[in-house]
Amino acid sequence: MTSKIINMAERIKDAEDRLLESMFESLPVADDGFSVKVVGKIRRRLWLRRLTLPVAASIGGVIAFKPLASLVSTLASFTSFVPNEYVNTAASSLPQLQMLIMGAMLLAVCLLGLRTLED
Repeated sequence: MTSKIINMAERIKDAEDRLLESMFESLPVADDGFSVKVVGKIRRRLWLRRLTLPVAASIGGVIAFKPLASLVSTLASFTSFVPNEYVNTAASSLPQLQMLIMGAMLLAVCLLGLRTLED
């Protein structure tokens, strides 16, 4: 169902409307494929920018894996020096799995809500 106002606006055209329609209905300018090349170059650069960060992060993660593993093993050996009272207290203060799942669901709902508000 369309509005009557829109239908009337489409039927009633003044001289400016007809002039604008004639200007935009003209044939495109022959550029020997220049615009296609420009669009292709822009798309390649866009994909390059999209892929650069994940590839760099992956390479950095692979390089940092061995030092990170040795750091974790060193820190694990230090836990034998810490009294059990402190370890139990720290373990009890960590959030439970159910709390993490609920927090992730709440975050997802908030992000979806914000996206719908933007539209």
